[in-house]
Amino acid sequence: LLGAALVWAGAGALVNLKYSVEEEQRAGTVIANVAKDARDAGFVLDPRQPTAFRVVSNSAPHLVDISPGSGLLVTKQKIDRDLLCRQSPKCVISLEVMSSSMEICVIKLEIKDLNDNAPSFPTDQIELEISETASPGTRVPLESAYDPDSGSFGVQSYEITPNDLFGLETKTRGDGSRFAELVVEKSLDRETQSHYSYVITALDGGDPPNFGTVELSIRVIDSNDNNPLFEEPAYTVSVPENAPPGTPVIRLNASDPDEGTNGQVLYSFHSYVSERARELFQIDPQSGLITVSGAIDYEEGHVYELDVQAKDLGPNSIPAHCKVTISVQDANDNPPLINLLSVNSELVEVSENAPPGYVIALVRVSDRDSGANGRVQCKLLGNVPFRLQEYESFSTILVDGRLDREQRDQYNLTIQARDNGIPSLQATKSFTVKITDENDNHPHFSKPYYQVIVQENNTPGAYLISVSARDLDLGLNGSVSYQIVPSQVKDMTVFTYVSINPNSGDIYALRSFNHEQTKAFEFKVLAKDGGNPSLQSNATVRVIVLDVNDNTPVITAPPLVNGTAEVYIPRNAGVGYLVTVVKADDYDEGENGRLSYEMVEGDKGFFEIDHVNGEIRTTRAFGENAKTAYELIVVAHDHGKTSLSASALILIYLSPALDAQESIGSVNLSLIFIIALGSIATILFVTMIFVAVKCKRDNKEIRTYNCRIAEYSYRHQKKSSKKKKISKNDIRLVLRDVEEMDKMNVVSCSSLTSSFNYFNYHQQTLLLGCRRSESTFLNTESQNNRNAGSNHIYHNTFTRQSPQQPDLIINRMPLPE
Repeated sequence: LLGAALVWAGAGALVNLKYSVEEEQRAGTVIANVAKDARDAGFVLDPRQPTAFRVVSNSAPHLVDISPGSGLLVTKQKIDRDLLCRQSPKCVISLEVMSSSMEICVIKLEIKDLNDNAPSFPTDQIELEISETASPGTRVPLESAYDPDSGSFGVQSYEITPNDLFGLETKTRGDGSRFAELVVEKSLDRETQSHYSYVITALDGGDPPNFGTVELSIRVIDSNDNNPLFEEPAYTVSVPENAPPGTPVIRLNASDPDEGTNGQVLYSFHSYVSERARELFQIDPQSGLITVSGAIDYEEGHVYELDVQAKDLGPNSIPAHCKVTISVQDANDNPPLINLLSVNSELVEVSENAPPGYVIALVRVSDRDSGANGRVQCKLLGNVPFRLQEYESFSTILVDGRLDREQRDQYNLTIQARDNGIPSLQATKSFTVKITDENDNHPHFSKPYYQVIVQENNTPGAYLISVSARDLDLGLNGSVSYQIVPSQVKDMTVFTYVSINPNSGDIYALRSFNHEQTKAFEFKVLAKDGGNPSLQSNATVRVIVLDVNDNTPVITAPPLVNGTAEVYIPRNAGVGYLVTVVKADDYDEGENGRLSYEMVEGDKGFFEIDHVNGEIRTTRAFGENAKTAYELIVVAHDHGKTSLSASALILIYLSPALDAQESIGSVNLSLIFIIALGSIATILFVTMIFVAVKCKRDNKEIRTYNCRIAEYSYRHQKKSSKKKKISKNDIRLVLRDVEEMDKMNVVSCSSLTSSFNYFNYHQQTLLLGCRRSESTFLNTESQNNRNAGSNHIYHNTFTRQSPQQPDLIINRMPLPE
């Protein structure tokens, strides 16, 4: 841990942590405990949150990461600094993480270099040609060695072995790399020795140092009196970035006083000029003019060094060398880049209860340009209850006022960033801030009653209808789930009929519906939000099952045996004779159940059928020579779109034993039976009227007369051994008088039950031509009571006497049976 700094601003905090690790560490190496170090620096972490950090920016996500649960910074694979940062003097990985409370932690991880690479030359042998007239002090640049390591672990020096006629001098380029120049230290004589061999060693700055070698072969050649010579050993020029191809950079001039080919100079880049530099620049070999040949970008490279050699075309030419350093001038060609770091880069949610200073989002603004072109100022546009707080490399957006969702439920914020270049470039970033609400709204269905019409025989799992409920709340409070309220359909649970997608509200059939069993059914759908506690509402869904022509007609008359019916008709049956009636049933409804009848095959010339009621009648008379049996195939078909039908074979036999009239009578037996029943009903009705009139007249007579047995005839009657029942002649009518007031009066059961007498009677059992329960002894009281009887209601009930009492007593004397 190199350092940690804490900067507080309102409710938010910015923590800077710096670490270092050596390269070549294996995957899974723990670098630091970021959670502990951030907490020690004042970072607020919620222990209830399973994930303490959320990484919002990582410059090398394939190399390092933070474990979300433990907060440890670990390596994901072996880090090779030489591949990651090449020969840059400093190699740093940047991470930005955010806590659940919107606090920011900036992590800088420096990768330390190890001396794990040795210098190496691009070739195994370097060959040079030097004129014997080369004076001491003549310098010839050599190809450089390359070491992937940086800093002191890169190439530091060169040595030559043996060190006799030639020496080496190590020089440094503008980018910090080092190369060697071969220096002629003594005069050369080709006639004495024409070839020399040396070993060049490149050493890095390690302890002990790593090294690489290359063989140097020098051939001494006859002299070319004069060699090209540059005016200056080094040149420095500048070129603006985005300069178009062909833009001249510099024109070099190397003079050679010789004439002819000995004085003709050719220019070229030295072999160790980088490939990228060769892509961006080119040199004219005749004129020495260096021009732009590629797209120059300041943000890619600031400085390029070109080693140029000039060589004449004469024999034994000794080339001249110079260095051209090209500086790229920055242009304000990159607008600022705004990166919104939040849970959702396009939508930020904040509770209406958020206090002022609450951090809702993190903003990172960058500009690839340098100097004034890269200095950026940003601000928050509009009159909104939020403000922008700027830090060194970040800005935070804070709540800066009272939020009220009922007044406004969302804000569209725009961040503007402008650099200081001339002309200035700017960029904007817009995002939406939604204000969350409490769970105070019930889900609301688009309509309280849904109806869907489906044809029977549907496929199980078929889509029926969608219900939709909307909740004005936000988040979980506004997320609606659907379920079916338990109920019964035809003594079965509704869950065997339909199901619902809890998220979308789509309703599906779980079975194939049958219109003949269930023509329609209803159930309720419950919409429930995700708040705590949740709120709910319901809607009714009615499913109407339409009839489909899925039932084949069934012939019920005449009775069929194996699809065949036999009918007998008389041979003398005339035209129009009713042979039989074909009847069929179809469980479908409407046109699907409406039936028609027709004859399709057989002896159709002798018969015809009524297409509606199925009556088969004869169309001609049968002669004496007619055959005895006829066949008809009758089809009953419905009127569905795809018609279904049933057929029957009717065998018609001519019987000479049957008479046409008798046959007709037997056929119309049901009509005769109806006529008989009507006649009987009429007779009964007339009889009832007669009885009613008769009873009314008897009732009038009972008011004046008493029914008494003729005592005279009874007393003078001889006793016979055979008992005789009282007949109508044994009873006579006498007028009432005062003396009879205390005597027993008899009223027939029919007159008593057919009319009410408003007297107060003492009731006793009596049998007179009727059952004991149908006759009554009546004892009248005084005439006054009789006159006042109209004001009393008959209230005594019939009581049954013991069987020992005589059946009939008149004038206190029992009568014989």
